[in-house]
Amino acid sequence: MNILGIETSCDETAAAVVRDGRVILSNIVASSLKQHKQYGGIIPEIASRRQIEFINFVVKRALTQAKVTLKDIDAIAVTESPGLIGSLLVGISFARALSFATNKPLIHVDHIKAHLYANFLTFKNNKKKQKSTVSEPKLPALGLVVSGGHSSLFYLKDFRHCRLLGQTRDDAAGEAFDKVARILNLGYPGGPIIDRLAKTGQNTEIHFSCAQIPNSADFSFSGIKTAVLYFVRDKWDKKHVPINKIAYAFQNSVVSALVNKCLEVCRKKRISTLLIGGGVAANSELRKRLLEETPKHRITTHIPALPLCMDNAAMIAGLGYHMMAY
Repeated sequence: MNILGIETSCDETAAAVVRDGRVILSNIVASSLKQHKQYGGIIPEIASRRQIEFINFVVKRALTQAKVTLKDIDAIAVTESPGLIGSLLVGISFARALSFATNKPLIHVDHIKAHLYANFLTFKNNKKKQKSTVSEPKLPALGLVVSGGHSSLFYLKDFRHCRLLGQTRDDAAGEAFDKVARILNLGYPGGPIIDRLAKTGQNTEIHFSCAQIPNSADFSFSGIKTAVLYFVRDKWDKKHVPINKIAYAFQNSVVSALVNKCLEVCRKKRISTLLIGGGVAANSELRKRLLEETPKHRITTHIPALPLCMDNAAMIAGLGYHMMAY
């Protein structure tokens, strides 16, 4: 069964064809990131306008790359929520029109749950290069979705039953990365820049802390952002303290908070499978720490290939297949 996926929840315009909910035949993503950089964040109107321009071409290219036509498509899956209202409207409207015109079933997919499903996908070509960290995940599992808009923990019984256990009480982890990058005048998006700087900034001189929320699966990243702001404003000696040391101290604390909370919840819930998804899952230190620490606690961690950490339509099509099967 071939599912055409369409994803327009933020600034990306994406389309993909996935076979049997597992094999990616195509995965096309067009981004308007360059238009947003000068503003230091996503401008919703710019995003939706660019998606109106891109979506027809992106869908056509996805079909061409997959070597299929609309006649070969069995159903259309589209991101329903969450996301920017205008952007979601573009994708949903296009998918509804295509579904009506072709008489194909339309499946509405939750964007956040789809990020976790990315761990079950494989590419038809270059499997060794693009495959996830380990073999196919076993359910039930604990799922961590960590991105610019979300930092949430879920209990996954199966593909349709996903229960929220905890989430950020203020800033998402990715949002904190972007705001700290702005404080340090590093540009947007902040995650990749801070990740790169932190690799050469290891030190014990500077320390920032994330708020501790005991007996809870929730996170908090607003405080550490403010701590960095006060340090830069009141204490930073630029001549003797390189910026990469600040980046390291900030990233180290955020990564530790994410890893420790996952270990804590897995232990309490007696869960031995951990799924990671979202843009921050591309962070090299988070990937490294999770793959080092979780095996010590007999937990198997699954992290998607880098292209599948970002917003994409393959995860929408993959999860859509299972929602259609029920």
